[in-house]
Amino acid sequence: IVEKEGYRNPTEVKKSQIVMPCHANHCQELSVGQLLKWMDSTACLSAERHAGCPCVTASVDDIHFEHTVGVGQVVNIQAKVNRAFTTSMEVGIVVSCEDLFSGRHWKVCQAFATFVTQRPTGEKVKCLKQVEHSLAAERRRMRTVHTDIMKDLLTNRVQETEMAVPAERTRVESVELVLPTHANHQVNTFGGQIMAWMENVATIAASRLCNAHPTLQTIDMFYFRAPSHVGDRLVLKAIVNNAFKNSMEVGVCAEAYQGEEPLRHINSAFMTFEVCDSYGKPCTLPRIRPEPLDGWRRYQEAIARRKIRLDRKYIISCKQTEVPLSVPWDLSNQVYLSYNNVSALKMLAARNDWVLNSEKNKVSLYTLEKKQVLSFMIEFETDISAERAFMLLSDLNRRVEWDPNYERCELIHIVDDDDFLYRVVTPLVGWGSASPSANPQGIAQDFILLASRRQPCDSGDPYVIALRSVTLPTHPPTEGCNRGEVLCAGFSIQEVSKNISYFNQASPEVLPYISTDIAGLSSSFYSIFCTCNTFLQENRDKPDPAGDQQPSSPVKTPL
Repeated sequence: IVEKEGYRNPTEVKKSQIVMPCHANHCQELSVGQLLKWMDSTACLSAERHAGCPCVTASVDDIHFEHTVGVGQVVNIQAKVNRAFTTSMEVGIVVSCEDLFSGRHWKVCQAFATFVTQRPTGEKVKCLKQVEHSLAAERRRMRTVHTDIMKDLLTNRVQETEMAVPAERTRVESVELVLPTHANHQVNTFGGQIMAWMENVATIAASRLCNAHPTLQTIDMFYFRAPSHVGDRLVLKAIVNNAFKNSMEVGVCAEAYQGEEPLRHINSAFMTFEVCDSYGKPCTLPRIRPEPLDGWRRYQEAIARRKIRLDRKYIISCKQTEVPLSVPWDLSNQVYLSYNNVSALKMLAARNDWVLNSEKNKVSLYTLEKKQVLSFMIEFETDISAERAFMLLSDLNRRVEWDPNYERCELIHIVDDDDFLYRVVTPLVGWGSASPSANPQGIAQDFILLASRRQPCDSGDPYVIALRSVTLPTHPPTEGCNRGEVLCAGFSIQEVSKNISYFNQASPEVLPYISTDIAGLSSSFYSIFCTCNTFLQENRDKPDPAGDQQPSSPVKTPL
């Protein structure tokens, strides 16, 4: 999984630019529009280096701006292809800032852009970090369900009555003539240039609501629906869709025409602005009164997008160690929880500093301690096919057949073909034995788990079964069980070597089950995973039991 030391992704492109006054806004800070242009051109060069032919921007995922960049400071942009699909590829972009006087460096933002080409992109790209290659497929999965989540949220919209400023007052329309200096070598308008023009009109619309200079905090996904060319008249329109307590969403679109032809829809985006006082704290914003019909639709959609935006920031944008346990699960955030579940396990598996703790008959126990968090990995080999092992191990209902720590397992809800919700009941403590000192209540533990399984998207990818705790309103803690938490756990199964690795980022509720093995006082892990291997051998050719993976009474989790 981890590439050889010294390897550099051949698609990597770096750009460094000192911020001059001509790049800055009224606050002597780098204009976001200018930054978007630099990011787009750097990412395009990376995509074309891999494809070997011209590429154009198809979309840019959400961008959250963590810090600003001042005049005189240096912007460093790094772009590299994470994964290539048939005619598209994902390019990861990281922007950092460097202060030349103090020598400090800090992260400004991170983005993932999708570029398309007119011919297949050839061989799959080899990445500096194979985990990024693997996670690119998960991000692609998220992009495809965005529209469905919006529809689900809009069916449960809330009527808002606290309205004041007419939205019409914030409307902005501006026309730009696309000149050769705005185009790339294909005579198409640079995607970054279009994004910069869109940011300009969106800032004006936001200023008209708050009568101040707003700060851009977040940009939702950009989708380029059609190309623009030299000679086009680009019509840019922006309006405040909704204002919340300390932020507002501005909708902006770009349309193009030449001569008497009808307008062509080029792009749409949604940008979130804040206004800060002299102490840097967000100000309270006036409410907005939407226009009839389309204005009201945009107003309601802004509420839904805000819910999605908060879920993404809460679940995905956080570092894995910062994501809280037992995030409430619902239909609107399930795809982000699933992404976090799979990505956390893949990143844990990609670590190269595991320490061998003990080994017995080719069953190995490894440990990893980082930032006071102890993780363990148990690894063994099997001679059955990786696909068959994946199907058997991904059904948690059958884990009770080989793991004494699973007393009972109940399938609560089938989310889709690859994600399931389970309730698991475990014994008091220890690998099959009770210890009152570790559980003073003298009761069993239970866990509400999201199980996300993924088959390989490409040769070299492992089969993955990821587990993490979630909260369900239909299944609150009960008196008969102590509710436990699982931060990150699951299996990674290699197709070629047939190595099976089990990972667990030990929470306080999980640690007692493995502590004696880590301390060298027992080898219970060996007997359990020998039993697991026996279970796999005995079921290698058997058909799955009837009704497997089907709940007896599906639970529809409320939104």
